[in-house]
Amino acid sequence: MASKESCRNELRHAVRQLSERGLYSASKWAAELLVGIEPETPSSRPRTSGVTPLSSTMRHRFRVIAAAESPATSTPPAGVSYVSTPIPADDVDHDDYDSYLLAKSCFDCREYRRASHALRGQTGKKAVFLRCYALYMAGEKRKEEETIELEGPLGKSNSVNAELVTIERELSSLHRNGSIDSFGLYLYGIVLRDKGCSSQALSVLVESVNSYPWNWSAWTELLFLCTTLDMLESLNLKNHWMKDFFLASSFLELKMFEESLETYKRLLTIFRLSDYIQAQVATVHYNLRELDEAEVIFEELLRTDPYRMESMDTYSNILYAKESFSTLSFLAHRVFLTDKYRPESCCIIANYYSLKGQHEKSVLYFRRALKLNRKYVSAWTLMGHEYVEMKNTPAAIDAYRRAIEMNPRDYRAWYGLGQMYEMMGMMFYALYYFSKSAALQPNDARLWNAMAHCYESAPLGRIEEAIRCYKRSADCNDAEGIALHELARLYGELGQVDQAAVYYKKDLDHMDAEERQGPNYVEALFFLAKYCKSVGRYEEAEHYATRLLDSTGPEKETAKSILRGLRASHSDFASMDIDLAP
Repeated sequence: MASKESCRNELRHAVRQLSERGLYSASKWAAELLVGIEPETPSSRPRTSGVTPLSSTMRHRFRVIAAAESPATSTPPAGVSYVSTPIPADDVDHDDYDSYLLAKSCFDCREYRRASHALRGQTGKKAVFLRCYALYMAGEKRKEEETIELEGPLGKSNSVNAELVTIERELSSLHRNGSIDSFGLYLYGIVLRDKGCSSQALSVLVESVNSYPWNWSAWTELLFLCTTLDMLESLNLKNHWMKDFFLASSFLELKMFEESLETYKRLLTIFRLSDYIQAQVATVHYNLRELDEAEVIFEELLRTDPYRMESMDTYSNILYAKESFSTLSFLAHRVFLTDKYRPESCCIIANYYSLKGQHEKSVLYFRRALKLNRKYVSAWTLMGHEYVEMKNTPAAIDAYRRAIEMNPRDYRAWYGLGQMYEMMGMMFYALYYFSKSAALQPNDARLWNAMAHCYESAPLGRIEEAIRCYKRSADCNDAEGIALHELARLYGELGQVDQAAVYYKKDLDHMDAEERQGPNYVEALFFLAKYCKSVGRYEEAEHYATRLLDSTGPEKETAKSILRGLRASHSDFASMDIDLAP
């Protein structure tokens, strides 16, 4: 990894350059990383009696993790040093600088067409980028207005950015002549992506980040174009330290959570105080269903940065899953007072109403979030869940499809579509969507259980495939214990009683460990008592039948009958001190 001082200097230049170009999101991201670099090493920091520089347990934990990494892990596996990238020169002529300042001021005031007009005729790379970028933003603004004016169900519209053709013509000409800078390449990549030329956009964006690696917006666009690991590995990227941030985010998107977590821990050797990295680590834990670990990290983030909005919607999902009503209520009130018209705020408030069971209000806030950001994939998916609760099947399917259109890797939307078609009895369609979801999230037992249920349903009746799916679910640590019981039941129906007994025993052990009882508990005891009696394992049969006596249903009389049969067939039971009277 590059030294702290070199990272700091590069990021300072990057923050200024990105801000001047109007790339505010990338500028803020770089500034957050800049603050995340410790200005001094712990050994050189002045000692203050009674004061600990980092009193937080979680920040100490992250620092220990980062310090434990050896210097060798901070460099690529091949041992190649990270490259440095020169800062692009400011090419605006002195005579044209006043026009540039006017254009930049108009851009900051969202007067995009006026900003573009102010730079007409200028040929400098900086001026060309701002003029084309302002024109692109004007087209996007008009596109959003048309979407609102002409929207169909759930905001569907065929509106497009009318400026794409003009911008592409100019930028492609500059690209062929070699007179385009990294920011122009970034904009060119976005235009190509919007026109559906994904492979060409991928190549142009790689060229952009290799030329100027500190533009996180370009890395983000590249991230969403890399839909497979093979595509990621085929990218010809320079070995700059920004590449590690990109790889960590890519691994997270591709569900390679262990690799993502390892990369973020390596980045913590330099950016030890970065809130962004800690939020990403919490997101990885959330995707690994390690909710307690993720919640602790998010709580620490809110203590150090109480007005933070980024990633807080993920935190609200965790609180929703854990049914932490009071904490979610507090979070919803906090974000409402901070900025109630942020998409993340609306999503958090929607989760709050959903947990209260007020699904109509929840949908209202999800729709408000989508008014603010039409590409908010999580809001589309969660709104689909709310429509399911409201039994509005067409609206739920439409919401899930919108989520998939924007992010085909959202396994929750595929799973939601599967549930909808299963509810409608269209098992072949449901199986297709469940299989797509399981391919994206192969370690989620719920998805394999859903696929198995489709396979064993009446239209398909493919029991062997259902058994294979339930086995995959059991291997994925099925927390609900569905797979073990279903495997035992299916083997019993197939007449394979030995296999059925194995899975009934595993299911019984699982329920005993969780101190859980119910119909499955009684069924397992009943089957094992009869099975052990049939194979001559009388002591085990007595054990299961005796436990069955505690039930209150008709199984209690069956258990007494089994014990009487054992007494009659085996002399060892003649002295049993069990009351079998009716």
